[in-house]
Amino acid sequence: MDAKLLKKFEGLLLAKRKQLLESIGHYEDALMNSSLKDSIGTLSSYTNHMADLGTDAQEREKAYHFASKEGRLLYHIDEALRRMQNGTYGRCVQCGEEISLERLEAVPHARLCIKCKQREEEKKRELESSA
Repeated sequence: MDAKLLKKFEGLLLAKRKQLLESIGHYEDALMNSSLKDSIGTLSSYTNHMADLGTDAQEREKAYHFASKEGRLLYHIDEALRRMQNGTYGRCVQCGEEISLERLEAVPHARLCIKCKQREEEKKRELESSA
């Protein structure tokens, strides 16, 4: 991969990384660091409606799920940036073939070529159906 393309993908990855860090920080600040009293807006941990507590728990669970998902994506982006540093970015980590530019444009943090990714997905479906 030429230096110009590498720079382009590095810019995409760094921009997405920054966006993810801001988003994860938002979840942490808005929901995970607030106490139950803060979230329901009373001086007591008790409310008149149990549904308020259920809604608060559900919102915290959603925030955790989103932050966790974004954390995994952040990991994959960091791994792609490491591959750029060691000169293996754009190559499938499984078979060593080049990953197509179309795939990298759609998923800049891709670690597998489309054939290996399809095999991985098929194995995953087989495991899920046998369980």
